[in-house]
Amino acid sequence: MNIENNIIRHYLKDAYFITGMAYAGKSTAVKALSERYGMIFCGENYTLELSDRVAEHDVQPDLCYMRELTDWKDFVTRSPEEYERWIYSVAREAAGFEIAELISLSGKGKVIVDTNIPLDILHEISDYDHVAVMLSPQSMSVERFFDRSDPEKQFILSVIESCGDPQAVMRNYREGLALINSRKHYDEYAQSGFFTLVRENDGRDTREEVLAALAKHFRLE
Repeated sequence: MNIENNIIRHYLKDAYFITGMAYAGKSTAVKALSERYGMIFCGENYTLELSDRVAEHDVQPDLCYMRELTDWKDFVTRSPEEYERWIYSVAREAAGFEIAELISLSGKGKVIVDTNIPLDILHEISDYDHVAVMLSPQSMSVERFFDRSDPEKQFILSVIESCGDPQAVMRNYREGLALINSRKHYDEYAQSGFFTLVRENDGRDTREEVLAALAKHFRLE
């Protein structure tokens, strides 16, 4: 069965979404907004544990890839083109899990979501003042990808360093990151019709400025 979009939109009336490119500040903004305004926090990959258990290969083959992976070296040595395809396919396959989880939170308060739900689906299930896009220059999302200390990225870095030719594997992996964060995808976000913030590579600490802009856009104050 299909649930009509107007029904989903009703149940998600208290859900606020932040999407966009890597290293744009999405995770930081979602966490800060949840703390400042008492919102329910749905951070990056918040449905991963559920999708790992429930996804079926015939329906969500790319979500099942991680569960079926036997050697992490295969993950970091895929072609850049396959990595790009997989990332965006996973986002689409995971959208159903995200929406179901958010419906389960309906009526419990305002929810702030770090999401990868595709833009076309967000247009169907949410409103302009409930979605924000955060963008960063490709150079930041590629060159500074491993600068963060979160366990997931540091694990991937350790896998790359364990390969026979780590420098070649790192070049290959960064080429994949460059495709994922390419101008084509940047323009898709920038031209989505949603409220957009761009992180400049100028070294300034703009966290308070960004939070104020998001709070105003989401009408939290």
